[in-house]
Amino acid sequence: RHSGHALRVPGVTPVLLVTLVFVLAHTVLYAYVAAYLDHLGMGDSTDLVLLTFGAGSLLSIWIVGAKIHRHLRTLTVAGTVLVAAAAALLAVLSDSHTLVYVAAALWGLGWGGIPTLLQTAAADAGGASADAAQAMLVTLWNAAMAAGGVAGGILLDAVGATALPWSVLVLLAPVLVVVLAARTHGFPRG
Repeated sequence: RHSGHALRVPGVTPVLLVTLVFVLAHTVLYAYVAAYLDHLGMGDSTDLVLLTFGAGSLLSIWIVGAKIHRHLRTLTVAGTVLVAAAAALLAVLSDSHTLVYVAAALWGLGWGGIPTLLQTAAADAGGASADAAQAMLVTLWNAAMAAGGVAGGILLDAVGATALPWSVLVLLAPVLVVVLAARTHGFPRG
Protein backbone atom coordinates (compact mmCIF):
# COMPACT_ATOMS: atom_id res chain seq x y z
CA ARG A 1 0.00 0.00 0.00
CA HIS A 2 1.30 3.44 -0.82
CA SER A 3 1.71 6.34 1.61
CA GLY A 4 -1.31 8.28 0.30
CA HIS A 5 -3.58 5.44 1.35
CA ALA A 6 -1.90 5.17 4.75
CA LEU A 7 -2.54 8.86 5.44
CA ARG A 8 -6.27 8.24 5.00
CA VAL A 9 -6.28 5.49 7.64
CA PRO A 10 -7.70 6.94 10.88
CA GLY A 11 -5.00 7.47 13.47
CA VAL A 12 -1.98 7.49 11.16
CA THR A 13 -1.88 11.26 10.67
CA PRO A 14 -2.02 12.07 14.42
CA VAL A 15 0.81 9.61 15.11
CA LEU A 16 2.93 11.11 12.31
CA LEU A 17 2.21 14.66 13.51
CA VAL A 18 3.20 13.73 17.07
CA THR A 19 6.37 12.09 15.74
CA LEU A 20 7.37 15.15 13.71
CA VAL A 21 6.78 17.70 16.46
CA PHE A 22 8.00 15.61 19.43
CA VAL A 23 11.29 14.72 17.70
CA LEU A 24 11.69 18.35 16.62
CA ALA A 25 11.17 19.52 20.22
CA HIS A 26 13.62 16.98 21.63
CA THR A 27 16.30 17.68 19.04
CA VAL A 28 16.17 21.48 19.37
CA LEU A 29 17.53 21.11 22.91
CA TYR A 30 19.40 17.81 22.69
CA ALA A 31 21.55 18.89 19.74
CA TYR A 32 22.71 21.95 21.70
CA VAL A 33 22.69 20.58 25.23
CA ALA A 34 26.44 21.21 25.57
CA ALA A 35 25.99 24.85 24.58
CA TYR A 36 23.02 25.14 26.95
CA LEU A 37 24.98 23.65 29.85
CA ASP A 38 27.94 25.90 29.04
CA HIS A 39 25.54 28.86 29.28
CA LEU A 40 24.63 27.64 32.79
CA GLY A 41 28.27 27.35 33.80
CA MET A 42 28.01 23.55 33.69
CA GLY A 43 30.02 22.94 30.52
CA ASP A 44 32.41 20.65 32.41
CA SER A 45 29.43 18.51 33.50
CA THR A 46 27.99 17.75 30.06
CA ASP A 47 29.08 14.10 30.25
CA LEU A 48 27.46 13.60 33.67
CA VAL A 49 24.25 15.34 32.61
CA LEU A 50 24.07 13.13 29.51
CA LEU A 51 24.84 10.06 31.65
CA THR A 52 21.88 11.02 33.87
CA PHE A 53 19.71 11.45 30.75
CA GLY A 54 20.89 8.05 29.50
CA ALA A 55 20.11 6.31 32.78
CA GLY A 56 16.60 7.80 32.72
CA SER A 57 16.22 6.68 29.10
CA LEU A 58 17.22 3.10 29.93
CA LEU A 59 14.67 2.98 32.73
CA SER A 60 12.05 4.39 30.35
CA ILE A 61 12.82 1.75 27.72
CA TRP A 62 12.41 -0.99 30.33
CA ILE A 63 9.10 0.42 31.61
CA VAL A 64 7.72 0.93 28.09
CA GLY A 65 8.81 -2.57 27.06
CA ALA A 66 6.98 -4.05 30.02
CA LYS A 67 3.79 -1.97 29.71
CA ILE A 68 3.36 -0.88 26.07
CA HIS A 69 0.75 -3.41 24.97
CA ARG A 70 -1.74 -2.37 27.64
CA HIS A 71 -0.78 1.26 28.24
CA LEU A 72 0.50 2.84 24.99
CA ARG A 73 -1.70 5.94 25.38
CA THR A 74 -0.87 6.49 29.06
CA LEU A 75 2.85 5.98 28.45
CA THR A 76 2.82 8.43 25.50
CA VAL A 77 1.05 11.07 27.60
CA ALA A 78 3.45 10.41 30.49
CA GLY A 79 6.49 10.69 28.20
CA THR A 80 5.25 13.99 26.81
CA VAL A 81 4.53 15.38 30.27
CA LEU A 82 7.90 14.24 31.66
CA VAL A 83 9.87 15.85 28.82
CA ALA A 84 7.79 19.03 29.21
CA ALA A 85 8.44 19.01 32.98
CA ALA A 86 12.16 18.64 32.31
CA ALA A 87 12.07 21.56 29.85
CA ALA A 88 10.12 23.66 32.37
CA LEU A 89 12.71 22.93 35.08
CA LEU A 90 15.51 23.91 32.70
CA ALA A 91 13.66 27.04 31.59
CA VAL A 92 12.75 28.30 35.06
CA LEU A 93 15.05 26.74 37.67
CA SER A 94 18.28 26.15 35.77
CA ASP A 95 20.26 28.24 38.29
CA SER A 96 20.21 25.12 40.50
CA HIS A 97 22.72 22.59 39.18
CA THR A 98 20.97 19.86 41.18
CA LEU A 99 17.70 20.59 39.38
CA VAL A 100 19.50 20.39 36.02
CA TYR A 101 20.33 16.77 36.90
CA VAL A 102 16.72 16.18 37.98
CA ALA A 103 15.60 17.65 34.67
CA ALA A 104 18.02 15.40 32.76
CA ALA A 105 16.66 12.34 34.56
CA LEU A 106 13.03 13.35 33.86
CA TRP A 107 13.90 14.10 30.23
CA GLY A 108 15.46 10.66 29.79
CA LEU A 109 12.58 8.98 31.60
CA GLY A 110 10.12 10.74 29.29
CA TRP A 111 12.07 10.36 26.06
CA GLY A 112 13.63 6.87 26.22
CA GLY A 113 10.52 4.91 25.32
CA ILE A 114 9.10 7.41 22.84
CA PRO A 115 10.62 5.78 19.73
CA THR A 116 9.05 2.42 20.64
CA LEU A 117 5.72 4.03 21.54
CA LEU A 118 5.49 5.97 18.29
CA GLN A 119 6.56 3.05 16.10
CA THR A 120 3.99 0.81 17.80
CA ALA A 121 1.28 3.48 17.49
CA ALA A 122 2.05 3.89 13.77
CA ALA A 123 1.95 0.13 13.16
CA ASP A 124 -1.27 -0.30 15.16
CA ALA A 125 -2.98 2.67 13.51
CA GLY A 126 -1.76 1.71 10.03
CA GLY A 127 -3.32 -1.75 10.07
CA ALA A 128 -2.99 -3.13 6.53
CA SER A 129 -0.98 -0.01 5.65
CA ALA A 130 1.42 -0.41 8.59
CA ASP A 131 4.51 -0.67 6.36
CA ALA A 132 3.72 2.64 4.65
CA ALA A 133 2.94 4.27 8.02
CA GLN A 134 6.27 3.03 9.41
CA ALA A 135 8.16 4.29 6.36
CA MET A 136 6.60 7.73 6.74
CA LEU A 137 7.38 7.71 10.47
CA VAL A 138 11.07 7.04 9.80
CA THR A 139 11.18 9.76 7.13
CA LEU A 140 9.48 12.31 9.40
CA TRP A 141 11.71 11.29 12.32
CA ASN A 142 14.84 12.04 10.30
CA ALA A 143 13.40 15.25 8.87
CA ALA A 144 12.49 16.39 12.39
CA MET A 145 16.03 15.65 13.62
CA ALA A 146 17.49 17.72 10.81
CA ALA A 147 14.99 20.53 11.35
CA GLY A 148 15.60 20.44 15.11
CA GLY A 149 19.30 20.89 14.55
CA VAL A 150 18.71 23.84 12.23
CA ALA A 151 16.01 25.43 14.42
CA GLY A 152 18.07 24.99 17.57
CA GLY A 153 21.08 26.59 15.90
CA ILE A 154 19.02 29.53 14.70
CA LEU A 155 17.47 30.00 18.17
CA LEU A 156 20.87 29.73 19.85
CA ASP A 157 22.35 32.32 17.50
CA ALA A 158 19.40 34.73 17.42
CA VAL A 159 18.01 34.55 20.95
CA GLY A 160 20.51 32.61 23.06
CA ALA A 161 20.58 29.36 25.00
CA THR A 162 17.67 30.33 27.24
CA ALA A 163 15.30 29.97 24.25
CA LEU A 164 16.01 26.25 23.87
CA PRO A 165 14.00 24.77 26.78
CA TRP A 166 11.17 27.26 26.18
CA SER A 167 10.92 26.10 22.56
CA VAL A 168 10.56 22.50 23.80
CA LEU A 169 7.63 23.57 25.97
CA VAL A 170 5.97 25.45 23.12
CA LEU A 171 6.33 22.48 20.77
CA LEU A 172 5.15 19.87 23.28
CA ALA A 173 1.86 21.66 23.98
CA PRO A 174 0.31 20.66 20.61
CA VAL A 175 1.86 17.18 20.94
CA LEU A 176 -0.05 16.63 24.17
CA VAL A 177 -3.26 17.99 22.63
CA VAL A 178 -3.00 15.65 19.63
CA VAL A 179 -2.22 12.58 21.76
CA LEU A 180 -5.15 13.33 24.06
CA ALA A 181 -7.50 14.02 21.12
CA ALA A 182 -6.51 10.83 19.23
CA ARG A 183 -8.19 8.58 21.82
CA THR A 184 -10.14 6.52 19.29
CA HIS A 185 -7.44 6.09 16.59
CA GLY A 186 -3.72 6.74 16.91
CA PHE A 187 -3.39 6.68 20.70
CA PRO A 188 -6.51 4.70 21.70
CA ARG A 189 -7.66 4.07 25.23
CA GLY A 190 -7.10 0.62 26.69
